[in-house]
Amino acid sequence: MLHKTDPDVIFTYLTDASNMPGGSADEIYIPESQDELREALVRCSEAGKRITIAGSGTGLAGARVPFGGAVISTERLNKICSIDANTLRAVVEPGVRLSEFQTACEEHGCLYPPDPTERAAAMGGTVACNSSGARTFKYGATRAFVEGLRVFLPDGECLRLERGTTLARDGKLTVRTESGKELTIALPAISMPEMKHAAGYFIKPDMDAIDLFIGSEGTLGAIAEITVRLLPMPERIIAGVVFFDSLDGVMTFVEEARQRSQEERAKNINIGAASGEIDLATLGIESRALEYFDKHALEFVHEEYPRIPTSAVAAVWFEQEVNDHTEERLLELWYDLISRTTTLMDECWFAITEKDQEELREFRHAVPAKTYERIRELNQRKIGTDMAVPDKHFRTLYDFYVEEFTKEKLNYIIFGHIGNSHVHANIFTNSPEEFTHAKTVYHRCVMKALELGGTISAEHGVGKIKAPYLRDMYGNEAMKQFAELKRIFDAKNLLGVGTMFEAEN
Repeated sequence: MLHKTDPDVIFTYLTDASNMPGGSADEIYIPESQDELREALVRCSEAGKRITIAGSGTGLAGARVPFGGAVISTERLNKICSIDANTLRAVVEPGVRLSEFQTACEEHGCLYPPDPTERAAAMGGTVACNSSGARTFKYGATRAFVEGLRVFLPDGECLRLERGTTLARDGKLTVRTESGKELTIALPAISMPEMKHAAGYFIKPDMDAIDLFIGSEGTLGAIAEITVRLLPMPERIIAGVVFFDSLDGVMTFVEEARQRSQEERAKNINIGAASGEIDLATLGIESRALEYFDKHALEFVHEEYPRIPTSAVAAVWFEQEVNDHTEERLLELWYDLISRTTTLMDECWFAITEKDQEELREFRHAVPAKTYERIRELNQRKIGTDMAVPDKHFRTLYDFYVEEFTKEKLNYIIFGHIGNSHVHANIFTNSPEEFTHAKTVYHRCVMKALELGGTISAEHGVGKIKAPYLRDMYGNEAMKQFAELKRIFDAKNLLGVGTMFEAEN
């Protein structure tokens, strides 16, 4: 195991993609095996040192930023242990990069659906934050595909969690460590939002123990091994980028595409079934992604994509899985919907071949990629929203964003997962004064989302940046119950200090 105390080495572990300032640590542990991960945890625990588990640093909420103590990096726990195309299961260590794993799955003819924008993310980090992405609209977030976890607690105890084997009863959840120690928690009395949601611990009356650790952001234990469920690769994909001449057209398009996709899934039609099992007359739109780009986002990348029509006020990127039997009919349905919601039909982009689809995916990633590039080059700070609301309230929240940003003369772009009623509004600032002003506006946006029954975080997690807002969302009593839950697994309160819970000095 590598152990570093050199300040120059430590410095590289003090930040993540959030650019949150103030990180500090005394030492870095880089275990090269699961046993060494356990050893590092025990060493820190016995010394009473704060512990921050570090993935690849792509997080946007500051969870990886340490507030003193030690950092344990999982970067060398990077083995893909197995991929089984027959059982559609794979086992990986937490340091495996998402891009590496997805490529390996594709080589086995399998799909791992979770697709966070930053494919350099480590698998452990995606589980710790319950990451999602564009395909969440169809498949759900990372949680839906995690079947097993091996987790070390700070005292070295090990939990092996398999989905479906340990369920809550009568408001309590009991887990047993490998050594036979039983840990029982009383489930906090909360109701989680019924939408895309990644804020705080997952709590439901009959919950599975594994779900408590997915999305726990490194505050309960260190993930040592992950078992995930895979899907067969889709036979074909069709995709498009639809440009709109009015915001009303965008909203009509999204609302209809969303509703028809949800209805189609409810019918349990398998797009990949044999042709004889599909009734083309009843076949419908079932998008696996609906991604939004406002006018400012389109202007942001116009130099790289000059074919973007200058009259467009917004765009939506979509994908749908098809096969030879269904492709023509589904294209007809999409063309009909598009022609009814925009006058820019002839300027929209469509992709049938894999090469063309990859180009559209590159366009989809260009806006967030250029956002982070701009921040680095200009040494700017940005504030990005991550709230989601029930579908029926999305337009209200969106209009609130635009009105607030315009009134306050802020420099912003909006893009993201409109299919899940979840877009990212990114505010760019050039000075400490502008940043403080933008934070005030962001606060009003968070409060509006909560007023509409939404969540403070739909995919990036709470981290340290949004910890105060978790209290606004759930209240003081729930936060007290969350803290009591954490103490069951982390008795000395050493893990992830400041993440989810506001740090105490």
